[in-house]
Amino acid sequence: MAIKHWPENERPRERLLALGAASLSDAELLAIFLRVGIKGVSAVDLGRTLIAHFGSLNRLFSASAAEFSTIPGMGSAKYAQLQAVLEMARRALREELAVGNTLASPRAVRDFLRLTLSSLPHEVFMVLLLDAQNRLIAAVELFRGTLTQTSVHPREVVKLALAHNAAGAILAHNHPSGVAEPSRADEALTQALRQALALVDVKLLDHFIVAGQMEPLSFAEKGLI
Repeated sequence: MAIKHWPENERPRERLLALGAASLSDAELLAIFLRVGIKGVSAVDLGRTLIAHFGSLNRLFSASAAEFSTIPGMGSAKYAQLQAVLEMARRALREELAVGNTLASPRAVRDFLRLTLSSLPHEVFMVLLLDAQNRLIAAVELFRGTLTQTSVHPREVVKLALAHNAAGAILAHNHPSGVAEPSRADEALTQALRQALALVDVKLLDHFIVAGQMEPLSFAEKGLI
C-alpha cells in the first residue's frame, strides 16, 4: 500500500512534523528522502531494503554510485541527492566549528569527524587548524594510508600550521577496522607531533580516532596528551 493511503499519524512526513525527526526510524527517514517507492514497494519498505542491503546508514552513505545503483529504484539521480545531503551536513558542522569555540562544542567536533571519516575504506590523517579562540580555520586531509612517524612527518604538520597562522590543532584519523583503540604507533606519533607543534607555539588540543559508528575516541580524555 502506498504511504499516501496510510493513516495520517503513521506517515513518516506527518510524524516528523508532529514529533520531530529524531522520532523516526532509519527506514522512515530514508523514505522521506526517497519521496516515493517503486511498484508494489512503499518508500519505507525501500528504505528498509537499503539498510538491510548495506547493513547500516554509514555503509549506505559510503557506497559507490555503482553499489548504490544495484538496488531496484535507485540510480545516479538518487545517489547525487544523497551525496548532496551529506555534504550539506558536513558544511553545516564546519560552519558551526568556524564560528564557535571547538572546546565548548565537543559534540560538533565529533559529529563532523564521524561524518567525514567514519565511512572511508582507507585510513586518513586529518588536521583541524584553530585560531586563538579555538575556532576552526581549516580542516586538511594530510595523508592516506597506515600511520607512522615516517609517513606523517612532524615537519609537514608544522608547515601546515604555520601556513594557516594557527594557534592550536586537533588531529584525527580513522580506523577502517572499526576498532577505536589507539596503537603504540598512534601514541608515538601524537607525542612527536605535540612536541614539534609546541616549538612553534601551536598547542595540540586533542587527537581523535574515528571507527565506524562508535563514539570517536579522544586522546585528551584518555590522558594520552
